[in-house]
Amino acid sequence: MQEYITFLFRCHLHSFEFLISILEKKVDIRYNYRKENSKYSWEEHRVIREAIQKVVEGNPLTEAEMVETMSEIMEGETTDAQIACFLTALRLKGETIDEIIGGVRVMRDKSTQVPTKQSLVVDTCSTGGTGLHSFNISTTSAFVVAGADVPVAKHGNRGVTRQSGSANVLMALGVNIEISPEHIGQCIDEVGIGFLFAPMLHGAMKHAIGPRREIGIRTIFNTIAPLTNPAGARAQVLGVYASELTKLHANVLNNLGTQHAFVVHGNDGLDEITTTTTTRVSELVNGAVKTYTLDPTTLGISKAEPESLLGGTPEENAEITTNILKGEKGPKRDIVLLNAAAAIVAGGKADNLANGLEIAANSIDSGSALEKLEGLKLVSNR
Repeated sequence: MQEYITFLFRCHLHSFEFLISILEKKVDIRYNYRKENSKYSWEEHRVIREAIQKVVEGNPLTEAEMVETMSEIMEGETTDAQIACFLTALRLKGETIDEIIGGVRVMRDKSTQVPTKQSLVVDTCSTGGTGLHSFNISTTSAFVVAGADVPVAKHGNRGVTRQSGSANVLMALGVNIEISPEHIGQCIDEVGIGFLFAPMLHGAMKHAIGPRREIGIRTIFNTIAPLTNPAGARAQVLGVYASELTKLHANVLNNLGTQHAFVVHGNDGLDEITTTTTTRVSELVNGAVKTYTLDPTTLGISKAEPESLLGGTPEENAEITTNILKGEKGPKRDIVLLNAAAAIVAGGKADNLANGLEIAANSIDSGSALEKLEGLKLVSNR
C-alpha cells in the first residue's frame, strides 16, 4: 500500500475525484463485496461523491445537501473510503452551522427515541476529545441535578481519549447501561435520571464506526453526537473541546429548538465549567445567545489546581463520585456543584448560578443526590 500511495504522488495526480475513484477501487476487498451486494449500483453513489467534491474545493454544503449526504452514510449506501474522505474533508474545511444542523437532523431521525412523561429533561454531556484525564465531572453532576428535582436524561458513551467515560463509571457504580429505551424512560420517570447509552440508541452510526476508527481524528460526529439526545432534552450543559465551538454549538442548539443551554469550554482545556481558571460560556436563553467569561471565584469558589481534578480507572472514578455524593468536601465537589448549578438553571429550577449553587449543595447535603444514584442502580437492574 505504501508503494502504491508513493506512486500516486509521483504521478502528480491533481484531480481529487480521480484519486478518490482509484482509492475506492483499490482500498480493500470489502469494496467488491459492497459493490455486488448494495441495492444501489456504484455509479449511483452520486450524492456523497458530489458532496466530497464540493467540500474539497472549500465550499460549504447547504443543510439540505448535508441531510442528503448523511442519510446516505447512515443508511449504509456508501463505502468506507467515501465516508473517510468526506469526514476528513469536512474537518479540514471546518464545519458550518448548516452542516452541523443537517447532520444532527439526520442523526436524530435515525436514533431510537426514549419515551418519557417529563415535559422537560436536562442533559449534561460533552464532546470529549480534550486529552485531559479528569474524573467524571458531568456524570457526577447529573446525580446532583436530579437530586434537585430536575429530570435528567444523561447521554453518553464509553471513554475514547481517557480510561473512564460516563458509561464506564456508571457500570463501575453498578448501573445497568444496556437496557431498552422504554426501560430508560422508566428510570427517568421513576427515579428522575436515566442513562442513554449512545451505541444502544444510534444504530445507524455503525456504518461510520470503521472509517472513524481508521482515520483516527475528530470528525463532525464528535460534534453532532452530544446534540442528538434521544429523550429530546431541551435544556443542556454542553462541554466542547475548543473555545471557538461554544458560540457555534449554541447557535446550532437555538436552531434546533433548545430552550436554555450553557455551551462551555474551560480555558484550561476542560470540556466543563472549570475551577482552575476561567471558562468561556455561550449561553442560549429565549432564542438569544450571549457569550461571556465565567470566573468561578466571583461565585465564592476557590481556584483549584489541575491535579486536584484528576481521575483514573472507572473503579477509581466511581469511588470519587460516591464520595462526593456522600458529602466529601474539596475541589472535586466544587467543580461538580458549579456544573450542576448551570444545569439547574437551564432546567428552570434556579434564576442564576449563585442560586443554582445553593440548590446543588443542598442536593448533596440532604442525601438526595446519593438517593438518585441508588435509585438508578435499583431500577436499571430491575
